[in-house]
Amino acid sequence: MIGKPLEGIRVLTLEQFGAGPYGTMFLAELGAEVIKVEAPQGGDPSRQVGPHKLGENDSEYFQAWNLGKKSVTVDMKSEAGRRQFEALVKDADCVVNNMRGTQPVKLGIDYASLKHLKPAIVCLHISAYGRDNERKDWPGYDFLMQAEAGLMELTGEPDGPPTRVGVSMIDSMSGLTGIVGLLSCLLRARTTGQGCDVDTCLYDVAMHQLTYPGLWYLNEGDVSPRVPRSAHLSLAPVQTFPTKDGWIYIMCMTQKFWLALCEVMDRGDLAVDPRFPDPNTRAKNRATLSVELDVTFRTRTTAEWLAAMNGLLPAAPVYRLDQALDSSFARETGMVSSVPHPLKGELRILANPLRIDGERLAQAACSPLGADNESLLGKSS
Repeated sequence: MIGKPLEGIRVLTLEQFGAGPYGTMFLAELGAEVIKVEAPQGGDPSRQVGPHKLGENDSEYFQAWNLGKKSVTVDMKSEAGRRQFEALVKDADCVVNNMRGTQPVKLGIDYASLKHLKPAIVCLHISAYGRDNERKDWPGYDFLMQAEAGLMELTGEPDGPPTRVGVSMIDSMSGLTGIVGLLSCLLRARTTGQGCDVDTCLYDVAMHQLTYPGLWYLNEGDVSPRVPRSAHLSLAPVQTFPTKDGWIYIMCMTQKFWLALCEVMDRGDLAVDPRFPDPNTRAKNRATLSVELDVTFRTRTTAEWLAAMNGLLPAAPVYRLDQALDSSFARETGMVSSVPHPLKGELRILANPLRIDGERLAQAACSPLGADNESLLGKSS
């Protein structure tokens, strides 16, 4: 691979927990020099999140969001700290934060406050609710957005409670959404010499994830219900099925895959059954179809069914976390990797999902808190 694509880009981040750190971690792994500007006492609060600590001011939770970054400690509210920060800005391309809406202006890290130092600086703000509305001072987190945007109410079994996604997907999506905007404006700034503010927020991103159920309601008044077994709202069979030893997920999104399933299961009777002629009709008769398919799926193990399907139609085992990470396919694809860590020795991590020229991106642990003070701020820091 001929160098990483963002080599030579310097990014300053004032960030914590998930949304900002996840996005800037991609910048770091793509070759940008990403410098976490952290408070001297404890730094990013996620450094303290257990249960698996990596010594003082570090944890596996923290590293999951911050691989590849440098760390300096700066008291942003002191005159000396402000001078240190402004010196860094002069050599930076971007400044990123994920603070409450009014904090960037108060702290002087928006474009209006920094453009005199570097007119081409691009400032990304990832807040909870935005910077221009009645909630701009509200704190907010991923799970709250899943609740208010209707995502929890769409998730889970129909007779169960509203359910969140098992990980912080809105944080991740907000980070990546922000980075798309940041890189777009950075390209423009390279041409025009003019930087700007870029804004996104967790609430907006969560609402945007409503996608087609959102449009169905906005245009047709159709409020999508929860459906059993994590099924698709309008196509079938697209859901989980019980096997002899666990569960399997089947996705017959087209008629071709439905006919392939009938063949693999030796259920030619279902292929010609007048109750199940097409995806939409099968969805209307989902409960009846599930009963028919359950009987057959329970005759073999998940592995036996996957072997029989052999890539003929979209299917996947429903794994526990340990099964997913220990699977032979995860090893084959290289999605589990490791990096050196000063206390852990070898820290096992999730590989970056991008490949460039066929190669996965090289990764590294985030620096210990303040480890880069001398090289970036000078010996007096």
